Amino acid sequence: MLVLVAPGQGAQTPGFLTEWLDIPGVRGALEAWSDAAGLDLIRYGTEADAEEIRDTAVAQPLLVAAGLVSASLLFEDPADLPRKVGAIAGHSVGEFTAASLAGVLPHEEALRLVRVRGLGMAEAAAVTETGMAALLGGDPDVTVPHLTKLGLTPANMNGAGQIVAAGTKEQLAALEADKPEGVRKVVALKVAGAFHTHHMAPAVHTLAKAAEALTPGDPKLTYLSNADGQAVSGGAEVLERLVGQVANPVRWDLCMETFKELGVTALIEVCPGGTLTGLAKRALPGVKTLALKSPADLDAARALIAEQRA
Repeated sequence: MLVLVAPGQGAQTPGFLTEWLDIPGVRGALEAWSDAAGLDLIRYGTEADAEEIRDTAVAQPLLVAAGLVSASLLFEDPADLPRKVGAIAGHSVGEFTAASLAGVLPHEEALRLVRVRGLGMAEAAAVTETGMAALLGGDPDVTVPHLTKLGLTPANMNGAGQIVAAGTKEQLAALEADKPEGVRKVVALKVAGAFHTHHMAPAVHTLAKAAEALTPGDPKLTYLSNADGQAVSGGAEVLERLVGQVANPVRWDLCMETFKELGVTALIEVCPGGTLTGLAKRALPGVKTLALKSPADLDAARALIAEQRA
């Protein structure tokens, strides 16, 4: 069984969309989504530097657009996606990519809503200087209480020996000086705030207001939520969870546990792939993984899809 996954913020790199523009139809799709988001996705995906695309309000729509356009190239017929993919999930903002691919929101609506999300989170992040750091190694039973003691939130429980802590710059500095027992390394992430914590509460309200105008559809395939790794079958609940997830921890570890229970045999990560396939290689031994990093990966991805059953 094949699962499709979409990465979150921090996966973007300067110029990562450049090669995709050579494929017929990609430029037109990105132009339409740029209009929907009120953001020049083509310029940001090809010409902008690392600092420009680090901006939360830019990075989030850019990542969702990249995921949508790369996923669309995997199947000759769009209707094949729900037929050939057994389950779908996204990490953090990647949940918007996954929800749209599952049919919960049209692509243009997803881009409009994620732009609101990015702007709201950027505004919330500007109130206090905050950030995030990945902890590599260690035991969650030891690490989580240590983070709590320092006033930090385990914002991403990623599994495969990785937890991402979030909080103020002072709290993160204290973590660097006092790592939990067993943690090999603390790596600062290229994000502009303490996402998935109480610091993002104002953005939840902003996003909820924007979501009121939408009429979501039910997912056309198994959609897993970051809240608890469980499948959600109703579109209204998916949308509600997308809104609330902004200020609550990402449980990617539980998503991968559900992949195991579903009997996953292959995992493809849409552009800009790499982060989630890395986690899957450690947490899901025996599962074939493929990251869509450039158009050169499409043929291998299509071949992997052909091997699987939905």
